[in-house]
Amino acid sequence: MGQQQLILVLLAIMVIGVAIAAGLGLFSSNQAGQNKLAIINDLNNLRAMAYKYRIRPSTMAGGAGSYEGFVLPGKFASNENANYTLNVTADEIVVTAASYVTPANTITVGIDSKGKFTDWTYTGDFQ
Repeated sequence: MGQQQLILVLLAIMVIGVAIAAGLGLFSSNQAGQNKLAIINDLNNLRAMAYKYRIRPSTMAGGAGSYEGFVLPGKFASNENANYTLNVTADEIVVTAASYVTPANTITVGIDSKGKFTDWTYTGDFQ
């Protein structure tokens, strides 16, 4: 082979390598984004359940105006999206969701006495 042909082969190999690396980078960032959206969806469902518990009277297994006594439903403790932990007080719940795919990616959010989200915090690839 001539020198020009060798240079073209090396150049083609480098271009293919760069394309593969770029594709892998795009795939991993898309995976983190999809995981983040799935966790936010779970948090929305959890927020609704917690607020329903708060406004339900104690005679109907509710909190009677308090979040105290609310526990994570079994399906939310850990699922294919994340592992969830709660810090419950009478007027607020702080939820921490650690990604099941990459535990360094977390979302921490509060649920106030009106059932609204407060103080979103993202770590890792979720920032």
